Amino acid sequence: MAATDSKIVACPSCNTLNRMPDAKPAAEAKCGKCGSMLFKGKVLTLTAANFDAHAAKGDLPLLVDFWASWCGPCRQMAPAFAAAAQQLEPGMRLGKLDTEAEQAIAGRYGIRSIPTMILFAKGREVARQSGAMPTGAIVSWARQAFPR
Repeated sequence: MAATDSKIVACPSCNTLNRMPDAKPAAEAKCGKCGSMLFKGKVLTLTAANFDAHAAKGDLPLLVDFWASWCGPCRQMAPAFAAAAQQLEPGMRLGKLDTEAEQAIAGRYGIRSIPTMILFAKGREVARQSGAMPTGAIVSWARQAFPR
C-alpha cells in the first residue's frame, strides 16, 4: 500500500496516531491502541496534551472553536458547532479549546475575540472566522475554506 493510499488519524479517545487505509469505511475505523471508533461525529475537547496530535500530526483538517464558559455567544454557538461535527466528519475533525484553561495555545494563535474558529491543515492555519454562526454557516464556511 502506498503512502497516498492511507491517512494518519489521531484517535479522539487516546490521541494515538493511526494509519487508516483510504479504502476502509470511516464508520468501521478503530484505534489500534484503545479500540475506540476513530469517528464519532462529536466535538473533541482540546487541551495542551492533545492539541498538537490533532492539529499538526494527523492528516485530517481540524476546525477549532476557541471559546470560554463566560462568553454568551460561545455558549449560544455550542449546539451549532456540535451539529456541524456530525455533518463534517469524517472529512474534518472538530474540536473546542477553552481559552481560559489553555491560555498558552490561545496566545500562540493570537485569539483576541471569541468565539473564533480556526481551520488547521497539517499544523498550518488555513482560515479564521470570528463570531457566532449557525450550523449551516459553519458547515458552508468550513467546506469552502478546505474543499476536498
